[in-house]
Amino acid sequence: MLVIRADLVEAMVAHARADHPDEACGVIAGPEGSDRPERFLPMVNAERSPTFYRFDSSEQLKVWREMDSADEEPVVIYHSHTATEAYPSRTDVSYASEPNAHYVLISTRDPEQHELRSYRILDGEVAEEPVQIVDAYSPA
Repeated sequence: MLVIRADLVEAMVAHARADHPDEACGVIAGPEGSDRPERFLPMVNAERSPTFYRFDSSEQLKVWREMDSADEEPVVIYHSHTATEAYPSRTDVSYASEPNAHYVLISTRDPEQHELRSYRILDGEVAEEPVQIVDAYSPA
């Protein structure tokens, strides 16, 4: 299950809406091993495409080094689908390389409301998981 603060959900949705009709993408970092998304890191879709996303390689290197030096990891890797449901495409599955990450998809196909779903993707297998949106995290 993905437990995530409402402000982080709002930030992902706002990023997805702002980049529409292109797909938006980014990461939410958290302390290593915590499974707790904390720091919102919107990234550039190097493809600038409505049907495909790819992190800019130099930006990705910078962000991953920043997380590493802060003892963080990518807890959530998110991107949007602009015309289809929030379900990983074959390309999304093939690019999923972080075994501990929650892969969040936001569909912006409906201008009035979004669809947000989370998945674990491991060795090409996709498993949807529940999402619990909270105002604040419980103390550890």
